[in-house]
Amino acid sequence: MSIGHRSLVLALLLCASVLGAPVAAADEVDTTPGTVVAVEELAPQLWLPGTAEAKRITYWTIGSDGRPALSTGAYFVPEGTAPEGGWPVIGWAHGTSGLDDHCAPSLIGPTYPERDRQYLAGWLGQGYAIAASDYVGLGTPGLMPYLDGKTTAHSVVDSVKASRAIDDSLSNKWVVVGQSQGGGAAITTARYATEFGGPELDYRGAVGTGVPANIELALLPLGPGVLPVAGSEALTTYLLYILAGLRYAHPEIDLNSYLTEQGRQLVDRAETVCVVEGEKEFAGTISGDLFTRPLNQIPNFYGLVNDYMGVPTSGYDRPVFIGQGLTDVDVPAPSALSLVAQMKLNGQDVTLHTYPTDHSGALLQSQADSIPFVQRLFQ
Repeated sequence: MSIGHRSLVLALLLCASVLGAPVAAADEVDTTPGTVVAVEELAPQLWLPGTAEAKRITYWTIGSDGRPALSTGAYFVPEGTAPEGGWPVIGWAHGTSGLDDHCAPSLIGPTYPERDRQYLAGWLGQGYAIAASDYVGLGTPGLMPYLDGKTTAHSVVDSVKASRAIDDSLSNKWVVVGQSQGGGAAITTARYATEFGGPELDYRGAVGTGVPANIELALLPLGPGVLPVAGSEALTTYLLYILAGLRYAHPEIDLNSYLTEQGRQLVDRAETVCVVEGEKEFAGTISGDLFTRPLNQIPNFYGLVNDYMGVPTSGYDRPVFIGQGLTDVDVPAPSALSLVAQMKLNGQDVTLHTYPTDHSGALLQSQADSIPFVQRLFQ
């Protein structure tokens, strides 16, 4: 057994002992993606409007190193009687909440509860169950590799598998839906959903809003003297989260050697604060003060970050819906618009809807278009 695998087994055994569950011998641990480790009651205040049943779950998935890793999450079952074949499932990919374990949505709820609870209740009211991953490393051993698309795709797909393993009222038919960080996760999941889900799941399509695509291009000029990140208090926090995630997922690049003392301290701090607190704490940070030398001196830097966080532009086997606010300053419109142009050039089935509103407004306004889009996917 490898050291990495052994540490995960120990984490599992610790989890089981804390929950009072029977402890299996190490050689008997099943780390197959989607395998359920623990089921708990979800705090009542975190139930979405229109929920008949909800649980918090811990399950196996795949980490950024390709090894088995644990993730937590929650699932929500709508009120009423399930249709023949079970409730169709929304695999929900949440927006940025933070990197520290205490930022996990299954523990504290969404970062913007008034927005997200309304939005998710809209799907429940349409007769969809919701499987909501926290993403690997957020609430479990290790650090969440922020914007690592393929790793997050595993977390989302495996949350659907795990939820269905617990509740047989859930159908194997599902779509992925996400906003912001989760918008990028949803679209990347769309590229890999059929492959990662295997024959047990029937993936139908994707909805992403505020999709952070081609963000890796903004990392290329980073270095000493680069101009401050402007336009949104959130952008500096996002940058620090990206650096923290990249440092964790790719220790071989020795990212700390490219950071000033202030840069290392802020990236360390970013690992411990949730996003709303981070936006206040990191306001006024000058990006150029974070670096001792340009990041593009890292060998094959573009190839590395594109593989880590690039949203795929081809290879989709089901329809994709992308919604974008034209006045969005958190994920500016050119990000999603450039992705759609690339996907269309590659012959992908993608539908773009734009809205005269900001980051949050686009999520809520898009539902008038995304609900009928998803309904057609299940017909």
